[in-house]
Amino acid sequence: MTVTVGVDVGPTSTDAVLLDDTRPVAAVKVPSRPGDAIGSLVAAVEELPAGVRARAVTLAVGLRVAARAVTERSGLAQVGVLRIGGAAADTVRPLFGWPEELRAAVCAGVANVAGGSGLAPLDGAPLDEAAVAAFGAGLAGRAEAFAVSSVFSPADGAQERAAARILRERAGPDVPVLLSGEIGALGLIQRENATVLDAALCVLVARVADELTAALPGLGLAPGAGVLVTRHDGTLMSLDYLRRQPGLSLGSGPACTLRGAGLLAGVGDAVVVDVGERRARVGVLSGGYPREAAPGEHIGGVPVILRFPDLLTVDAAAHRDIAEAADRMQPAAGRLPVVLVGGGAHRVPDAALPGCDVVRPEHGDVAGAFGAAASPVGGSCERIVRRPDALDAVRDEVRELARAGAVRAGADPRRVRTVLDPEEYVPYLPGAVLLRARASGPPAPL
Repeated sequence: MTVTVGVDVGPTSTDAVLLDDTRPVAAVKVPSRPGDAIGSLVAAVEELPAGVRARAVTLAVGLRVAARAVTERSGLAQVGVLRIGGAAADTVRPLFGWPEELRAAVCAGVANVAGGSGLAPLDGAPLDEAAVAAFGAGLAGRAEAFAVSSVFSPADGAQERAAARILRERAGPDVPVLLSGEIGALGLIQRENATVLDAALCVLVARVADELTAALPGLGLAPGAGVLVTRHDGTLMSLDYLRRQPGLSLGSGPACTLRGAGLLAGVGDAVVVDVGERRARVGVLSGGYPREAAPGEHIGGVPVILRFPDLLTVDAAAHRDIAEAADRMQPAAGRLPVVLVGGGAHRVPDAALPGCDVVRPEHGDVAGAFGAAASPVGGSCERIVRRPDALDAVRDEVRELARAGAVRAGADPRRVRTVLDPEEYVPYLPGAVLLRARASGPPAPL
């Protein structure tokens, strides 16, 4: 039997659960300590039964420090933003449309240098290495991190990697350099924005990861217990993976709550209403995972390419608004059950949701912590291919890269499973097809 501790550090309360395989053994809720996510986590875990806790081999944590930092514009690193594309990518300048206060909190300097890749080797332009070197030297000592974005880097990331080497030479080997090609989506502006947010968050997230690692020996878990954190698609990742892509933790709180609600209720498809002290968030589970929002999502007022749960947020005290939101999230055909969870779920009567099959699962007030503890480790990969005759080979490559991503994130390589999403044609690239694979598996054993 595998014992897991799940923790959800929220703004008001911090929830913790103990699972023996998938069976809840204990659940606690303690007040969160403002500005101290790790202290809140420690206080909650210490309330769990020590005897069972001592057999826990995994600590799965829902941290919301990244989302709070972006919303409050605090704790963010100063970022040097380098775009590789030259005149061909100069129509919209870097950080255009960002809220002014967020831009001021993040931007150490921007540059657009000549270069850029393409879907085919002859489609690109050579990288202006001298301009990259000058940019890095000019921000040495000022930029705490760099974000590098190149045209078509998800298809060919060589120029981003070359620029990263030059920036480290000029600005210092310890300065983090984040590359947009690792995010995997083709659109330049949203991909660049997501990379800048990653870079702005990397120092804060590294500090929190260090604090969590330092606190682990005192939590009374099994010797050598591993730590995983939640991500935006309802899966988990290692602390090292979080350090590389902090933005993956944005939206992870709602994603874990949605998954936890479905698991506690024993349903894979449902409308989930998470009722908090002041607001209620309504989302949809599809196949046990959060339904994703359409492209064009914003974080802190910034459009990004990341895939977040599709949510509606309403006043927790307005029962009519909750009912309307739940109705809007129902699929076009059929009616899904409505799962009510969260600390304020008891204040919403069944009569407030007429015509709905309302489910109130046991331990629903700690659904986020349960979702963290019971979720698998995940990975994903996206690729664009232009030649139809290459589809079979690229499908296999995408599956394998998604699987490798899950293993790097901490999944057991022997038990990872991959799913290839339906193919999508890219409207502005005739003949191009977007392939996306997702992989998941249980955490690797000690």
